[in-house]
Amino acid sequence: MADPQSYRPTSIPTDPGVYRFFDDKDRVIYVGKAKNLRNRLNSYFQKNLPEKTYRMVHSAVRIDWTVVNTEIEALQLEFTWIKTENPKYNIQFKDDKSYPYLAVSIKDEYPRLFISRAKKRAGVKYFGPYAHAWALRSTFDVMQKLYPIRSCTDSNFSRAAKSGRQCLLGDIGKCAAPCVEWISKDDHQLLAQKLINFVDSNSGDVAETLSKDMQKAADSEEFERAAKIRDQIAAIEKSSETAGTFLSENFSADILASFSEITHSAITLFTVRFGRVVGSRSWILDRADVLEDQSVIEAMLAKIYSELDPPTEILVDELPQDLQTVESWLSERLGKRVTISKPIRGDKFDVVATVKRNANQALIQYLSKRSNDAAVSGRALEEIANLLDLPELPLRIECFDISNIQGKHMVASMVVFEDGQIKKSDYRRFAIDDDAGFDDTRAMHHVLTRRLKRYLAEREIDNSEISQLGGARPKFAYPPQLIVVDGGAPQVAAAVRALADLGISDISICGLAKRLEEVWLPESKEPIIFPRHSEGLYLLQRIRDEAHRFAITFHRSKRSKVMLESLLDDIPKLGESRRRALLEVFGSVSAIRKASVAEISAIPGIGNRVAQAIFDHLKVEHSPESSIEFQVDMETGEIS
Repeated sequence: MADPQSYRPTSIPTDPGVYRFFDDKDRVIYVGKAKNLRNRLNSYFQKNLPEKTYRMVHSAVRIDWTVVNTEIEALQLEFTWIKTENPKYNIQFKDDKSYPYLAVSIKDEYPRLFISRAKKRAGVKYFGPYAHAWALRSTFDVMQKLYPIRSCTDSNFSRAAKSGRQCLLGDIGKCAAPCVEWISKDDHQLLAQKLINFVDSNSGDVAETLSKDMQKAADSEEFERAAKIRDQIAAIEKSSETAGTFLSENFSADILASFSEITHSAITLFTVRFGRVVGSRSWILDRADVLEDQSVIEAMLAKIYSELDPPTEILVDELPQDLQTVESWLSERLGKRVTISKPIRGDKFDVVATVKRNANQALIQYLSKRSNDAAVSGRALEEIANLLDLPELPLRIECFDISNIQGKHMVASMVVFEDGQIKKSDYRRFAIDDDAGFDDTRAMHHVLTRRLKRYLAEREIDNSEISQLGGARPKFAYPPQLIVVDGGAPQVAAAVRALADLGISDISICGLAKRLEEVWLPESKEPIIFPRHSEGLYLLQRIRDEAHRFAITFHRSKRSKVMLESLLDDIPKLGESRRRALLEVFGSVSAIRKASVAEISAIPGIGNRVAQAIFDHLKVEHSPESSIEFQVDMETGEIS
């Protein structure tokens, strides 16, 4: 890594401008803008830089800059260079999936209508993206009938013009056939403009026209034709919305919102025209090399509107840092005033919240697919091994979590990840004797002792016994390379004692504390802090959260059984056989409470009098004065 002082520039101007950092291979690794170049660049050569900025500055070997006249020019040049240079440390987006667009080649002599997923090109008017590809294709068919501009390729168009014979689309009324001069060039261009005006405006007019045609067909008993028109209307409505009507019919805007996790962010765009969401699209951002002071929303605005014309109104869930400059740049691009705002109440706030939920779902889907990526898991395991100084990659990780109800009815869970992937077949749960009172560290020592005793016993099984078990070793016979306990130094110390008591020294241990996500090692006075956007930390958190979920699931079932048994014990004239019959039929307290006297008395061995006693007892127990609500603390696992 280079020493930043070796290339620190001097005589830096104080003008606004754009600067670039280059690495030793003369590649641009970062592009930034500044109102005052001298102040901004000098800040990179101070002490105590944030982690990623430090990494970027030490990866660079030189800087250059370009002076401009205004901040808007600086913003424009920054966006241009980021797009052309694709720098490593600038925000980079990738689509979560491919979306179809409706396109019209308006610069062609004879404009063409087509559906495209390809990169946008000049001279083509794009509409969308559309969330429902099948509905867009149905609508495409409707538009060909309403505005029959050509949809054939240039080669087919030339072939028809030379032969003087129109194609099938002309014969069936889906093309005005400008190739054989059924329509003049000017009229064809006018027809294309009408189509553009329709897509740009509310679809209600066309839907209304089609509705009248459908009614006429029905009145004349042309039911098959009426059904086709009905399907066309449904396709138009489906293609022009993703989530129904949110706002008034006069409202048109673009809405942007983001959702972030440790390693990635998702940004979702809704395109609203005349109160309907006509397009939605999401991008995923890898935060690994994003510098700490970069604005995700500002970078997103740059990406979208360097390619597309902006609307007059943009709603966001987070305002860009340099709001006025960004608004001025967008206004300059559109040729009229563009406003960016963050709504705090009303319908606009609700629709921004909806977009944010969609960003969350896009991120969940991406991370779910990504968690199965062997390359990503491999990097995470390698990072864990390096930061924890493990002797080998932790190919098998077991995580333990303790859960309880106000210090009683303790349970524990063990979840297993192999090669960074969940292995549910090896999950285990433990019920813990709590007669000695609640002690989280004692419980952790107890559970690990039970698990490791099984390991010591099962690893001694010889091959002849394995063949009798079906050819596979017992699942407890496989030792983990790393044990993760939910907690800090006390829980780690308890786990270490369990291993020492059994004479095991070849299994590594760490604890993951929730408050600051610190990783604790045995006999360490200070925790290890993983990088905030670390793949290794993300994997450890997934493992810990899965153990937490599994423990709480087991705890809820145990709590329900304990409550039910305790409740039935307090009811007079209810012996063991009757309690067993109730449990077999209803299985839970809530189910018995919902039952009528007649339903309870229908159980064999329980007559009307006993059923009435049960019903009355449960009614008293369920009264507001006597009821107890149990709540789960999702951070500690305690149920109170």
